[in-house]
Amino acid sequence: MNPLAIELNEILEETIAGRLFSNLGRRLYFPKGIIAQAAEAKKSASMANGTIGMAYKNGKPLILSAIADNMPAFTPEEAVAYAPTAGIEKARTAWKDQMIRKNPSLDPAKISLPAVIAGLTAGLSCTADLFIGKGSSLIASEPCWDNYSLIFETRRQSHIVPVQFLGTGRGLDMEAISAAVRKEAKNGVVRIIFNFPNNPSGYSATTEEADALVRLLGETADEGADVLVICDDAYFGLFYEDDISKESLFAKFANLHDRVLAIKLDGPTKEDYVWGLRMGFLTFGSKGLSQTHYDALVKKLMGAIRSSVSCSNTSAQYLMLKVMEDSRTPGEKQAYRDMLKRRYNLVKDFLNANPNHPVLQPFPFNSGYFMSFHCKTDAEAIRQELLQKHGIGVVSLGKHCLRVAFSSIDEEKIAAVYGQIYDTATKLEKR
Repeated sequence: MNPLAIELNEILEETIAGRLFSNLGRRLYFPKGIIAQAAEAKKSASMANGTIGMAYKNGKPLILSAIADNMPAFTPEEAVAYAPTAGIEKARTAWKDQMIRKNPSLDPAKISLPAVIAGLTAGLSCTADLFIGKGSSLIASEPCWDNYSLIFETRRQSHIVPVQFLGTGRGLDMEAISAAVRKEAKNGVVRIIFNFPNNPSGYSATTEEADALVRLLGETADEGADVLVICDDAYFGLFYEDDISKESLFAKFANLHDRVLAIKLDGPTKEDYVWGLRMGFLTFGSKGLSQTHYDALVKKLMGAIRSSVSCSNTSAQYLMLKVMEDSRTPGEKQAYRDMLKRRYNLVKDFLNANPNHPVLQPFPFNSGYFMSFHCKTDAEAIRQELLQKHGIGVVSLGKHCLRVAFSSIDEEKIAAVYGQIYDTATKLEKR
């Protein structure tokens, strides 16, 4: 094993992070090679910096006119230079400050500085590299985002424990979640991922449900199990009902217990309507970790980043900073959120006016971009019929889940689209 990996492992040996590392996580380190030496040179090489594979003229990166013309407000450094492995420090600090404003109960001294990742998928993949190995298990909602299987099972050869987070009631099935957690705890380790607002269901935990989840994992840690809790907050903030917990679960887990390691994955991709920028943030939090531990853990993460995507998009990070600094942004975001809530309400109105469909039963939903139906018949057959006969695109997940992204349907079309979904499902059942 590389001496740098051994050094980081020794720092983290007695912590929850050290105990949860996968075999790959233990082997990862951030090399003191080109990137680390270039970072040192950027601070101290006042005469000439010959460390990084970029082309400069008069101290500025070379830039093509087509790029410069389309990024008129950017300096060459902002437009085309490499970013540090863990991200531009100003972007990391600004995102942490915003995270604290959105989650006022979160203690900024008790969490790591967020690291920039190349989108939340990359963040989930790095998380899996660090903490999820062959033969390990991860509790996830059923249905869940289909990429979880590819990331955790196909790439890392772990096993997703599917739990119907949303049962037959109006919200979370705490009995089913508790049973799955208790079963995993018998092996000494619980790994669980929460995705609120959920994809595909569009459900977020209420304040009461969030408190119950915190009690459950706190009690599990008290009883001696190590707990890894991943908070996939891709759609954070898109809440449409008053009883939803407005803070991320990360805020509740980050300082809960020495045996609980919380990881928050978020970013501007969905929150700020910049999907194609492909950037996000990964933040660690645990009651048992000091800033020294966090520095070591982030270096492990940097090893995962460096060995996969190398670093994240520079211009995306500076664009995100400009979005955060622009006085127009809050008003525009509120207008977009209001538009999404109107679409949400129109969907709710349709469902309330057309209850007890013979084929389609909506999952509870209260937030985000989506809602989904449990289908008594084949969801893929319904999807194909809608697409081929009526020009309506929806997503089938597994045999019995049909997801509809109301976020992408204009308000004036929602009633007609849902009406056609209902009619199509009814006709297919009768065939």
